[in-house]
Amino acid sequence: MENKPSLQQESLFVNTLRFLAADMVQTANSGHPGMPMGAAAMAYTLWTRVLRHNPSNPRWANRDRFVLSAGHGSALLYGLLHLTGYDLPLDEIKRFRQWGSRTPGHPEVGLTPGVEATTGPLGQGISNAVGMAIAENNLAAQFNRTGFPLVEHYTYVIAGDGDMSEGISSEACSLAGHLGLGRLVVLYDDNRVLLSGSTELSFTEDVSARFRAYGWQTYSVEDGNNTAEVERALTAARGQSSKPSLIRVRTHIGYGAPHKQDSSEAHGSPLGVEELRAAKQNLGWPQDPMFLIPAEALDFYRRSVADGARLEKEWNGLLQRYEKEYPQEAKEFRRRMAGTLPEKWEDQLPSFSPSDGSPATRKTSETVLQKMGAVLPELIGGSADLAPSTFAWLKTEGNFESPDDGKGKVEGEVAGGWGYSGRTIHFGVREHAMGAICNGVALHGGFIPFGSTFLVFSDYMRGAIRVGALSHLPCVWVFSHDSIFLGEDGPTHQPVEHLAALRAIPNLVVLRPADANETVESWQIALTRRNGPTALILTRQGVPVLDQKENQSAQGTRMGAYVLWEAQGGTPRAILMASGSEVHLILEAAKKLALEGIPVRVVSFPSWELFAAQDDAHRQWVLPAAIPLRLAVEAGIRQGWERWIGERGDMLSIDRYGASAPMAVLQEKFGFTVEAVVQRTKDLLNGGSSPKIRVR
Repeated sequence: MENKPSLQQESLFVNTLRFLAADMVQTANSGHPGMPMGAAAMAYTLWTRVLRHNPSNPRWANRDRFVLSAGHGSALLYGLLHLTGYDLPLDEIKRFRQWGSRTPGHPEVGLTPGVEATTGPLGQGISNAVGMAIAENNLAAQFNRTGFPLVEHYTYVIAGDGDMSEGISSEACSLAGHLGLGRLVVLYDDNRVLLSGSTELSFTEDVSARFRAYGWQTYSVEDGNNTAEVERALTAARGQSSKPSLIRVRTHIGYGAPHKQDSSEAHGSPLGVEELRAAKQNLGWPQDPMFLIPAEALDFYRRSVADGARLEKEWNGLLQRYEKEYPQEAKEFRRRMAGTLPEKWEDQLPSFSPSDGSPATRKTSETVLQKMGAVLPELIGGSADLAPSTFAWLKTEGNFESPDDGKGKVEGEVAGGWGYSGRTIHFGVREHAMGAICNGVALHGGFIPFGSTFLVFSDYMRGAIRVGALSHLPCVWVFSHDSIFLGEDGPTHQPVEHLAALRAIPNLVVLRPADANETVESWQIALTRRNGPTALILTRQGVPVLDQKENQSAQGTRMGAYVLWEAQGGTPRAILMASGSEVHLILEAAKKLALEGIPVRVVSFPSWELFAAQDDAHRQWVLPAAIPLRLAVEAGIRQGWERWIGERGDMLSIDRYGASAPMAVLQEKFGFTVEAVVQRTKDLLNGGSSPKIRVR
């Protein structure tokens, strides 16, 4: 902006933001006033002097991204959004933390215009920002041309002591330093207060030194109210192209409140009527009315509307010129940012027959990934140092790595990889960060990110999976080694409760395919699903390809559960249902029962969520009430299966930890054999059930 305001004007503008946030919290009688009051000056500086954004179009492709990682300070962000002209009226500001408002207690992407990420669980936002920076660099490497910086924006973060304490931020920021993500800038709100008290109680490390060890450039601003110093640090950080930047800004939580400044009492509770009154008096702010926005301040902040429109107009002109020079690339860029898939991409999906042997579903997944990587350039991701085991990589698309060869930036392909144009990300042993980084890539737009590890380690990234589901992000989680049948690695690596835990997350679709063709169908579902993440649960061991001439088509996967096979010559007396590798077990048992004159139905059940979403007619057709005797078979805990097996059903499950032994031994000891399923079915038909298999 031109005509930089005077110090007196800046004081007015900062206090407008500061007390707008404090009034929100006080009116709601709920929230966190301290962080917004302390960080108001640096937030004002970033948003009015540095940030390139367009309030009239929050989804402008080349905008700078801003992530409030310290999401408990949401009142600060809502104040900025309202003041700078986003579609967030004052009435919504006054309804902070109330039912149906667009100003919830912590920022939620998709609900409030201008919110880039759902934050609040500490460490998630700063880790999302690493993903956004990865996305920006990859897009730039793919689409920018000399004289056409089509993708050229920054990712800014305000993070607090709590963010820096969480382990996920260490994981993510270590990777960011390794990758040299120079367009990532973090403002560290160093107010030295946590919810329980001073950081002296638990967090006394030198954060700047830690980040320098990660490979970051660091700066310090000792007075967070000195907007000139904050701006100088931001300018210096923007000039650093080969390293991410951390700006440590010394602030005072609850700034201006005479009795609660620098105290944990200002962190998570309203100041109280008298303390807020005293703070306003202390900083020369009128007591009334609440939510005061002086006309001069509003006029100043609202310049962002015209400035943003101008910035986007200039960029649109660049895009139009780019389109004339590079029409195919421009068309592809528009498609990518719109989130649509290319025409006929499904034609490249493979299909399998019994003659293809018995590939593990993790290997089939690898085959699908290679095919899709060639036709879907938006596909990007990798594993938490387990690519040789989960096979989740894009082998011909290069590694995403810094293109700095040690002598400065280089163009194009570099030794050992493709630089920022590579699309296989090596996350290292950082599952939680991998989850949040993939979320950030998805939030940026233009990508379908995937991340992979063993199913048992999904626990390490559960926080990120949950936030991604809450945020409706189309990430794909590839979890292999899906049961005790991985064998000798033993119970530390054998998941038993993890399927149930993942199925408990709302808006996460969990798919456990039975064979190669169900795996292909599962990937197709994941790639077309745009309103939430998908988890693919894959085997380590080989599984036969089901003959689709003898059994129903694997396209039934799309319905969540379907009738795979049914004995001829009579109404089924029972239904056998399973997911994953156990489908083969129940199919073989069903055929043996049929030879004994006991007709049963076999249901492949790859996804509870997709089946629950079907209409009553389909669910009744697959699981008719007229066949109440049902046996579910799954190598995990039984929790949740009660919904599908009903009151008269039974289940063969594992409700204890596994054991270290070869797979065949585990199958026998835990009762996952054809003979055990046959006997369990007969017992069910005879009015009882066999005791659960227990191994001591």
